[in-house]
Amino acid sequence: MRSSIWVLSVACIFSCSHASAAPQTTAAVQGEAVLQQSPEQLQQLVAPIALYPDALVAQVLAASTYPTEIVEADRWMQQHSNLKGEQLAQAVDQTSWDPSVKALTQFPSVLANMDKNLSWASALGDAYVNQQQAVLDAVQTMRKRAQQAGNLKTTPQETVATQGQTVVIQPANPQVVYVPTYDPWSVYGPPLAVYPGWVAFPGLYAVGPGISFGAGFGVGFFAGFGWGWHHWDADWRGRTIIYNHNTYISHSRTFIDRNHFYRGGPAFHGGPEFHAGRPAAAPGFHGPAAGHVQSGTHSGAFSGFDHGGVTRTFSGRGQSSVAHAFHGGGFHGGGFHGGGFHGGGHR
Repeated sequence: MRSSIWVLSVACIFSCSHASAAPQTTAAVQGEAVLQQSPEQLQQLVAPIALYPDALVAQVLAASTYPTEIVEADRWMQQHSNLKGEQLAQAVDQTSWDPSVKALTQFPSVLANMDKNLSWASALGDAYVNQQQAVLDAVQTMRKRAQQAGNLKTTPQETVATQGQTVVIQPANPQVVYVPTYDPWSVYGPPLAVYPGWVAFPGLYAVGPGISFGAGFGVGFFAGFGWGWHHWDADWRGRTIIYNHNTYISHSRTFIDRNHFYRGGPAFHGGPEFHAGRPAAAPGFHGPAAGHVQSGTHSGAFSGFDHGGVTRTFSGRGQSSVAHAFHGGGFHGGGFHGGGFHGGGHR
């Protein structure tokens, strides 16, 4: 019962957040409307993280596609606050979270901020899945704006370099990472509209247009683990995230890749339950028959997805499939049916 309440509560946050978000533009693909966020909307979304070091931007964007794991990891960190350094790294390594979520345990305040602003983190994940290149372009746009405003420059904590049309941010000391503290709505010059429902998190938010730094995070303890700091980067030329020297691909089942879905490709990145862009039969799904998508569904394969592409009912384990996350009740008409959610949600 606790699992059901927890998952329903988080899902409600996601679905409600899109009701207050700004309207999205649409592009017609094979007769369906595919929602696209405008450059201005994407700039508002990335504003809180655009001035982070490159590798941290990569980790945040990747982890934002696993919102339930963000919640789980932050709760876990609170329950294990006594673990530090090597002990923390070893314990985190035993979890089943995505490498990006594990990586954020190196920066507890960043992880906690994403949990606190879950609707924003969810919207960021949805945007990254569907508009990856545009999201990374938005990060670069905001960095240039911060530079022009005189607020982004090299400091003892980090180096800021312009390489052609690209602004690169790296730690001054590769073993110590400082997370910048700033007001994401004023640091870029002309004030931005605050993201709906945004809550300023202590330690990451500062009043005024400048940037400051708190204590640095030592990342050496995590160097021996495959998800540690040095395994991440941003490929600004290719406008993608790099993990272990390869392009990072999220296997989260939380968000549908609407572009691939409506163009006849897999609805999820690597989703085994989807073939030729259509959902196969799956236990626990009581919606349309296999291979059939309900008419009028524009931004998700199931009616369980709203028009922002955010699932209202999803697995608490980011890499488990939606089909196997719910059994007994499953999906029916966009919500829970019968017994609803049974097990497998919150570990």
